[in-house]
Amino acid sequence: MTAAPHSDAQSGVVEIVQCQLCGSRERRTKLLDGPFTVFQCAACEFVYVSPRLSGEALAKVYGEGYWKSDNPKARGYADYAREASLYLKTFQKRMALVQQWVAPGARILDIGCAAGYFLQVMKKAGHPVLGIEPSASIAQIARKELGDETVFVGNLDDAPHSLGYREGSFDLVSMWDVIEHIPDPQAALRRVRQLLNKGGRLLLETQNVKSRWARLLGRRWHHYKHEEHLYHFDPKTMERLLLDCGFRVVHCGAGYAGKYVSFGFIAERAGRLGKVAGLLASPLQLLRSANLYVNPRDEIIVVAEPC
Repeated sequence: MTAAPHSDAQSGVVEIVQCQLCGSRERRTKLLDGPFTVFQCAACEFVYVSPRLSGEALAKVYGEGYWKSDNPKARGYADYAREASLYLKTFQKRMALVQQWVAPGARILDIGCAAGYFLQVMKKAGHPVLGIEPSASIAQIARKELGDETVFVGNLDDAPHSLGYREGSFDLVSMWDVIEHIPDPQAALRRVRQLLNKGGRLLLETQNVKSRWARLLGRRWHHYKHEEHLYHFDPKTMERLLLDCGFRVVHCGAGYAGKYVSFGFIAERAGRLGKVAGLLASPLQLLRSANLYVNPRDEIIVVAEPC
């Protein structure tokens, strides 16, 4: 199912009038936030944002300012590259899960690979890897570390066969915090299915809008970033999306969905909870180089296989 948008081509803003997942036009307002409304489909409970950016307006969101944002509570990251060691540490911890689903030497494609930290960890573990990243500003870091031939700068549909992005050629395709950014997730997942070989698997991570943390925080939940997070999944809606695209879910859980974060990151996210929480957390900025593992269990990691 593809949503039927009403668009303003000049502004790059699209009004979404039906559910991307089931096509229903019946919906409830979950929250209002400035010009954005977060809706929940009355038929299938899928959560989506309207209006949303499209085309060049959406692409501009992911420019250099996204990865070193002056307002990370609303858009992007305070300084993505500066916390490289924490991302590497996080993916190293997640290896315990990944290795349950891939054999030694499995060929891996990471879609939306950003600076390539997952690819670095998997390459070090002996896996042939390729990555795709549409944001040139962050992809240059991945290419410097892994080689220009390893990371394609562009979109999934444009990745050339000549560089190894061929149908049936990957044992694992990963999408870490990516699916909620894609305007047409069905098209992307059907393309992923073509790229997987027989017995291959898809591994993705996304936010869980029905988690306890999301329900507790309401509009203050830190994943409500409306310019970039177009959809908000839960285990049920994610399973439906995958089934519609020819996948069967074999694992879904929050056990490995935590991250190593700096104290500075915690202070920044606390600011989203309100002025009092921000003030109470501000002393953590003095220890911003320290870090710890945090898992509020408001994200899920899903493993699926073609069916």
